[in-house]
Amino acid sequence: MIDAFTTDSIPFGDLPGADLVSEGLADLACRKESVAALLVQVGSPRLRRCRVPVPVSDADALDADRRLYRLLGREHGNAAHSRYNALIRQLVSFERALEHRVSRQHSPPVAND
Repeated sequence: MIDAFTTDSIPFGDLPGADLVSEGLADLACRKESVAALLVQVGSPRLRRCRVPVPVSDADALDADRRLYRLLGREHGNAAHSRYNALIRQLVSFERALEHRVSRQHSPPVAND
């Protein structure tokens, strides 16, 4: 697994959920279908807006949530729904933190008068 990724020179290895996103990006690069890879595919539209290169087609991204849920069902049985919701919360937390960091990096400095 890769320890920290950056997007457009913005590090994100310290953000909440970064380990899971980093694992998913690494798995996608190796074409491995895993919980982390499917989660990154689910979040790919928002991640791409933050300049995170997500190597997945739009068609695969659209179906990723169903594939993720099926995989979790095989791994966790009746607990799949809870696990799915927990993973989505982690993803959203990461995306929000990354969006905040990206917006702070790219906003013009405020003049101190």
